[in-house]
Amino acid sequence: MISEPTAPEYFLESFPRDAFPRYAWVDRPTALPQQAWTTETTHRDGQQGGLPLTTEHGLAIYDTLCLFTNGSGAIRQAEFFVYRPTDRAMLEGALERYKSGAPIEPTTWIRASAKDVSLIKTLGVRETGMLASASDYHTFHKFKPGGRNQAAQTYLDAVRVTVDAGIRPRVHLEDATRASMDFMQSLIEAVREICLPAGFQPKFRVCDTMGLGLPYEDVALPRSIPRIFQTLRAMGLPAEDLEFHPHNDTALVVANCLAAVRAGCAVINGATMGKGERTGNAPLEAVLLHLIGMGYFSERQPNFSALNELADLYASMNEPVPPKYPLYGRDAHRTRAGVHADGLNKFWWMYAPFNVPVLLGRTLEVSLTKDSGIAGLIFLIRQHLGYTPVKDDPRLQVIQVWIMAQFDNGRQTAIEWEELAPLVEQTMVTAEGEAPSVIIGA
Repeated sequence: MISEPTAPEYFLESFPRDAFPRYAWVDRPTALPQQAWTTETTHRDGQQGGLPLTTEHGLAIYDTLCLFTNGSGAIRQAEFFVYRPTDRAMLEGALERYKSGAPIEPTTWIRASAKDVSLIKTLGVRETGMLASASDYHTFHKFKPGGRNQAAQTYLDAVRVTVDAGIRPRVHLEDATRASMDFMQSLIEAVREICLPAGFQPKFRVCDTMGLGLPYEDVALPRSIPRIFQTLRAMGLPAEDLEFHPHNDTALVVANCLAAVRAGCAVINGATMGKGERTGNAPLEAVLLHLIGMGYFSERQPNFSALNELADLYASMNEPVPPKYPLYGRDAHRTRAGVHADGLNKFWWMYAPFNVPVLLGRTLEVSLTKDSGIAGLIFLIRQHLGYTPVKDDPRLQVIQVWIMAQFDNGRQTAIEWEELAPLVEQTMVTAEGEAPSVIIGA
């Protein structure tokens, strides 16, 4: 016989009413960093991936991300190109804002070459990313005659010039999930030796450039994200000096980010709403949702509602997020199924992953199709007119007959409230102009 509780069991420890879902740890990973946060590359990798940024767009994105960060430290740095006048203007504007108290530090992205270092010496940045391709796919084919030693010498020469300029190097180990760990370890040790006399603590960004990493420690290097970071931590590298920069080519980007954090990496680099090369970078808003669930940002959280402005900005740039994109897509919180609409009417938590209106500033939506039934119609009337019609109200049947006739006659697109509202107003008000029979607040 099935036991019957005296009250519903909602597992509120995992699914609190006014917070994102929490991780109810059975065995908390011992390698979890004391702090974890993100850095953003929308201005660099997002632009590289096709986001058309003017200086004004770039600064608007920076300003919105500062509002989103909201004093929480959720996004601590933003990286910028320096090769074109518009990019330098973006960087200069962001640096001015940072000096005036904006929470996100601007940094630069360059190739690990002495020539590129010359571009950033006088810009006023304290840190720069430096592209150092790590796999033999790169070292043997980017350089002539090619090979690991030639590549390493080029990178290390650039690190020396960077340190001499008083700028902290952040070495980007490109294509690390197809690279020899021996090569990466040797390069890391050489970089640390160069930085030591100057008192610099270098950072190292592990790049899953082709999205080939796996979030499991029971697979071999180089594909195991946990094993990569376990190896680097064993070298004595602190969590806060390690950063992970993945791509989503095989649809594991968020899982790989969480695996990196669990293995001792404190920093995730990505782009808000996944903008970036090919299939995109790590979506920082999704990563941060999970970091909050892990227990980070308990004192102050980022303002997720602020990112609605960013979604609108991308749409105005003809780069909208896909309709079904998680959290911020137009249809992310929209159902067309009658069974879901009925659940929303009865107990809306039934079909909500968390308190969407409070945490995201977005609404739960229903669009009417041939599968939406009377429940979908009731939801829309309640949402837009503020009352709940009785389910067997014959006036609802009149409207439902009209809806079904639309689809029986070949309609394929959903019916939205704006189209339906005149018919509802005409049908649901009695001939005498009296208010319809309703259950207020049901």
